[in-house]
Formats: sequence, structure tokens, C-alpha cells
Amino acid sequence: MSDPAQILRDFKPTKEFFIGIDSDGCVFDSMEIKHKECFAPMFIKHFDLQAVSKYAREVWEFVNLYSKTRGANRFPALSRSLNLLRARPQVIARKVAVPDSKALDEWVARETKLGNATLAAEVKSGNRALENIKRWSDAVNAAIEDIVRGVPPFPLVCESLEKLKRHADAMVISQTPADALKREWAEHCVEQNVRIIAGQEMGTKTEHIKFAAVGKYPPTKILMIGDAPGDFKAAKSNGALFFPINPGAEEASWERFFNEGLDRFFAGTFAGDYEAALVKEFDACLPEKPHWQ
Repeated sequence: MSDPAQILRDFKPTKEFFIGIDSDGCVFDSMEIKHKECFAPMFIKHFDLQAVSKYAREVWEFVNLYSKTRGANRFPALSRSLNLLRARPQVIARKVAVPDSKALDEWVARETKLGNATLAAEVKSGNRALENIKRWSDAVNAAIEDIVRGVPPFPLVCESLEKLKRHADAMVISQTPADALKREWAEHCVEQNVRIIAGQEMGTKTEHIKFAAVGKYPPTKILMIGDAPGDFKAAKSNGALFFPINPGAEEASWERFFNEGLDRFFAGTFAGDYEAALVKEFDACLPEKPHWQ
């Protein structure tokens, strides 16, 4: 099986700068619809959480939308959700058995490309304990394909992409499956403004930046745009710069990027106080701990 990430290693600069851009919740206002209408209902259905559906939904949304793990890969997010839910007093009081995450955690710990293809291969090779995880993940993908469409990019995203491609090679860096990414980017005519669309099959966001940009551009000329702490971490572990799209204030964030952030990045005045102020504001958007703890 050839390595899907090879395309990133082979990537060659054509411009002076590199900009990686997250997709869900950053370019498209699709996080809410995906998690509330697709992920959470399938979480309740496939793990038999009907008796505590209110708490299951609240936990899922906290983990994936309203906390520091926003935007995480679905498999570690599933583990965190199951474990947080199991510990809730209401769930314990109702004697609802929340499945354990042991087999999932074991697979997550050793698999470097957490995606549907690697999960399918794992189940096919005899790991029966992950069969239900695969059913859930497949059902989520089917629900997303069925329900999520017609969600346009945030205002000023298209204008920003047009503006940045003059001096920067742009790439989508996401933990969404590639099929969904290609569908969404093609639907809204933004696809032609990026060189590569990298999904979960090509590894983590940290690996995407490392393979495609590190050593090919100076660190001060590599920027990640994202709406989740994982995007910030991916940028910083590669020594790159970070521009946050603040959850709940996406329009204002894109306006700031279009009007000043991008110009500062190209002018070399982004790093330092300007970036630090942006990151401080971003960090305050999302809590670490749930309100019920």
C-alpha cells in the first residue's frame, strides 16, 4: 500500500510563502451541523446511549466544539467523549453502561494515520473489538454526505484566498476524510486556490506541515490558519506562525486576516507582539474543563 503522505513530501514550492488552512469551522461554517446533526446522533445510536441522550449530546458537543479539543481527530475525540460521559453523575445514577475505550485507545496509540481506511484494515485483520467503532464512523460519513451541503465559506474567505495566492502556496490541512474535503471545496469554487487538499489519510496536521513545508520555506514564511488548539499546536511544533479564526467570531477573524493579518505576514511584521495578542485572545475562547465538573 503506497503512502498517501508521499504527495506532501514531494511537494515543491512555487511561491515565497506557505499557508496551511484548516477546513471545518475555519473556512466553512460546517462544524455545528456536522457535530450536532451527524456525529452526536450516531454516537447515541451506535453506543446505545439513548437513556442518557441529553448528556451524551452535551459531552460530544463539549469535546468537539466548545473546548480545547475542538477540531480533534474523530477517534481520540470518541475516546474522550466516552470517558467523560461514563464519569457523569447522572449517567452513573441511571445505571447506563457506557462502553469502554480500551481497544480504541490501544489502536489510537499505535496507528499513525487515524482514518477510515486504516480502521477498516484493522477490523479486516481480525480486531473484532473495533467493529462497532467502524460501524459508527461509516454511519457518520454517510450522514455527512446525506445532510451537509450548501454550507458556503465564511465571508471574505474567497477574497483572502485570491489575495494570498499571489505570494503563497496554499494547502488544506485537515483531519476530515479526503472525500468530504474534496466535495466541500469543489462545491464552492475555492478548490482552485489551493495546491493540495490533505485530509486524515495523510497523517496528522503536524505531519502535513512538516512534510509539505518545513525545510522548504523559512519558518517565518510558514503560516497556519485554524480555529482549534490542535491547529495552533501543529503550527508551533513545526516552528511556524499561527493565525486564529476565533470560534464564535469567525467573520471578524477573517476580516482581520484579510485587512491586516495577511499583509503583516507578507511584510514580515506578523511574528512577536501581533501574533502573541491574537493567540491570547484565541486561547480565551475555549475552556479546558466542562462546566459540570
